[in-house]
Amino acid sequence: MSRAVTLCTAGLAAAIVYPLLVPNYLVNIGMLALFTAFLAQSWNIAGGFAGQTSFGHVVFFGTGAYTSTILQVTYGWNPWLAWPVATAAGGIVGWGIAVLSFRAGLRGSYFALITLAFAEVFRILANSLPFTQGGLGILIKADPRPINFQFKDPIWVYYLALLLCLVSLAIAWHLTRSRFGARLVALRENEDAARALGIDVFAEKVKVLTLSGAMCAAGGTFYAQKYLYIDPSIAFGVDKSVEMLLVSMVGGAGTIFGPLIGAFTLMGINEATRWLASVVPALKNVQPLSLVVYGLMLVLIVARLPNGLAGVFGRSNVLSAAQRGRGRGPVAQQRGR
Repeated sequence: MSRAVTLCTAGLAAAIVYPLLVPNYLVNIGMLALFTAFLAQSWNIAGGFAGQTSFGHVVFFGTGAYTSTILQVTYGWNPWLAWPVATAAGGIVGWGIAVLSFRAGLRGSYFALITLAFAEVFRILANSLPFTQGGLGILIKADPRPINFQFKDPIWVYYLALLLCLVSLAIAWHLTRSRFGARLVALRENEDAARALGIDVFAEKVKVLTLSGAMCAAGGTFYAQKYLYIDPSIAFGVDKSVEMLLVSMVGGAGTIFGPLIGAFTLMGINEATRWLASVVPALKNVQPLSLVVYGLMLVLIVARLPNGLAGVFGRSNVLSAAQRGRGRGPVAQQRGR
């Protein structure tokens, strides 16, 4: 444990001083990696720890982005005040989807597909309803002052992304040491056995999807304030859901630091392939090259590293008790069913 604490302390210190030592474009890359890790952790809470694999997690992201943006642009709310409301809205949507899906007995691939369907329904609604301004999207007025959730210096955006990432890590850490987290692991391993042990499977799954949805919605607000524009394809595009799932799986679904490892790994691959495509003429037409590498990496992870890259670091990565005991991660468990 002392070694893990030392590594975490060193990593936090490095993350704090990083933006003070590098140029702005590298600060932005670091911010994107931390933000991606936060979104992936929101998926990991439900998909990794509880085994509720979702293909439509972007529905929560878009809900948060649109709620805060509409409150700010249409009703004149301060974005800092709109942020917790948007987070709550994501939790409510998560609760609603969970109740409808789990009351109907949906699980496994059926649940994954119904979440994708919900995301598509929300995208169509955002593209049609007048208060979302349809396909034109909503533009947030640029006013770079901290009171408006906008910053001239990208360092402050980086530190805000770092704070979000730390909060998500704290939530994941708490799950590995709480009764709630133990119940989630139990239903991930075997829902029928968990029910036989007296666990209210329906209630626990509703709780975890509500929590996961609220976290993802908070990320949607951050994104909207960072880029000052959203539209249906941005807010509810399936690519965001794929990114959350991919980052978690590559890093190690069901682990505390898996999403963080996966985010920095894939961000590094993205930058490396972009540079490679710019210097090797034969690769310029392979667009985007990073997606090809992502796909190959995911195949290798599923085949050889069921605990993701986090498994390479072993117990120092603080894997969940069930994974340490059985030596099987969520990917291997899904494959073995």
